[in-house]
Amino acid sequence: MDVILPYVHAGAETEVRNAFELAVKARAPGGEAKEVADRWFFETVVRVHRAGEGAPYTGLKPAGLDVGPVVPVAERALERGTARELADLLCTTVREQVEARHAHAMALGKHADEGVPQARAYVEAMLGLQVWAHHLHQQVLVGPHAGATGHEHG
Repeated sequence: MDVILPYVHAGAETEVRNAFELAVKARAPGGEAKEVADRWFFETVVRVHRAGEGAPYTGLKPAGLDVGPVVPVAERALERGTARELADLLCTTVREQVEARHAHAMALGKHADEGVPQARAYVEAMLGLQVWAHHLHQQVLVGPHAGATGHEHG
């Protein structure tokens, strides 16, 4: 139990402890009852964990799913005690995206005076860059798990 509780917010500890006690009782007959009890308990823990992040529960995910490049680098940062590789990856990715989005808007801007469709394409790219940058900046400044709806695990 002490291995699981750190993954749920303190306010949900009682719910998880109660679920564990029920699961232990339900497992007693063994076989399928054990499988159902285990699955129900893990679903409960993941649901409560996701609620603590402010994210929806979308079910258990199979092991070995691709989590992208950032999570393994973040894990290594914690193991090694240095954030340099993680910071470098994030900064490089942001720089590449800023430069690509900016270049796209600038290229369209050169033709913005050629007609409404061209002006519209430029405005879409220009506002797209500004709004994307604004949202990125806001996300960088929020606390852990805020806006974690894209954060999948379980």
